[in-house]
Amino acid sequence: MLCHAESVKGEAASGSNREGESTDAERRGGAARSSEEGPVMGLERRGCVVRPWPLANWKREEPVDEAKPFKIPKREVWEAFKHVKANQGAAGVDGQSIAEFEANLSGNLYKLWNRLSSGSYFPPPVRRVDIPKANGGTRPLGVPTVADRIAQEVARRYLEPIVEPVFHPDSYGYRPGKSAIDAVRTARERCWRRDWVLDLDIEGFFDSIDWELLLKAARHHTDCPWVLLYVERWLKAPVQMEVGSVVPRTAGTPQGGVISPLLANLFLHYGFDVRYMKLAQTASASVEIIFETVRGWREAGHPVDNESKSKRIQHPTGDCLA
Repeated sequence: MLCHAESVKGEAASGSNREGESTDAERRGGAARSSEEGPVMGLERRGCVVRPWPLANWKREEPVDEAKPFKIPKREVWEAFKHVKANQGAAGVDGQSIAEFEANLSGNLYKLWNRLSSGSYFPPPVRRVDIPKANGGTRPLGVPTVADRIAQEVARRYLEPIVEPVFHPDSYGYRPGKSAIDAVRTARERCWRRDWVLDLDIEGFFDSIDWELLLKAARHHTDCPWVLLYVERWLKAPVQMEVGSVVPRTAGTPQGGVISPLLANLFLHYGFDVRYMKLAQTASASVEIIFETVRGWREAGHPVDNESKSKRIQHPTGDCLA
């Protein structure tokens, strides 16, 4: 995917500037929306004819629009839609299902592409859904709209090939080609060499990620302006509670977003994996030293683990996970 940005008057605004997510993007520093584009829900009637890109053209590679500040190929939006459709999922705050989005597919994809490539796309609030946990309590999920899931998938498709090779091989969560079963298999093999397992639980991980540290990590791996712009906007998008109130967020990335697992892994890589593996590979490292060091990270204010759930497990025969 191409990643360029033309010089425009004023840099596109970050997610903290969200007044009027409609047509006056130029006042907010982004490029103004084309008169050919309809609003998010329905078409504008201003004496113009909406001419979305023919659907057949989305399915093949087309030259990028040189008039746009961000060079995002239409084909990428089409591929992102196919991925979102395959995963299905519930409607977001606008109540629009995938089937309803698909009813005007070419027009909806055009509107989304136009805003993304113009710098005028602002994510709507994510819909809060509380999922009951088996041991009591709830797990908060954030459900983006269908259009926003497609937009996130466009960015994920660009960013994932860049950061994936950097992640530690022993990291298994939310990674392509890896699963929890693979993690259990590796742990079982290693239990023949060690008779203990250090079980750490990160409390409220998705909700406690520091935005500035995450953005710093993202900038370390890419200088693509539209990716960094929209990642920041997704992080700062508010949440709409089940009662209908819209609440601002100050940390974290919504668990349920398309790009959230990748961002969470990026943060965890530098926030835990790198430090932990350096510690574990030292000659003097023992389970007691590792456990106490992790405890120190927690006491220093880092969101490392949930003390009530973290523990050392030791099997007297060494035959663990049998």
